Amino acid sequence: MLLNDEVTLLRQVPYFSRIDPCKLKLLAFTSARVCYRPGEAIFQCGDASDSAYVIIDGTVELVVSGPSGENVVGSAARNSIIGEMCLWGDAPRRGHARAVTDVEVLRIGKDCFLKVMADNPRMGIEVSRALAETLRDRANGIGKRPVAVLEPAD
Repeated sequence: MLLNDEVTLLRQVPYFSRIDPCKLKLLAFTSARVCYRPGEAIFQCGDASDSAYVIIDGTVELVVSGPSGENVVGSAARNSIIGEMCLWGDAPRRGHARAVTDVEVLRIGKDCFLKVMADNPRMGIEVSRALAETLRDRANGIGKRPVAVLEPAD
């Protein structure tokens, strides 16, 4: 896929919709396309929080393990981003993401993601809004944005 195609793809993700195309090119250039087969782990509980994943195609389930076994707490599909909330801390992941179908993702490294966010106040606002909604929903017991369940709670 061409760099411009990946920029177009990133623009479909709400966090990146208003980011300067040059910054999106940086994200696209420094990111890696990775494919997973059904049942494969994209990341696992205990893994380092070193990347966010933009889902290009396919469906991913988000899972946490508890005393009663695995619990699917949500899913994500095309134009979604997963694992991003964990990038602000150094804690390991608290859950895992597993491919339900054939999945293709764009893996964005932590350093690049945070650099682009620091250079783009609008992106910081979008991420802050998503985090606030997650915390509000968790406090209300709704779980609207279950990805946050996978992230460290402070």
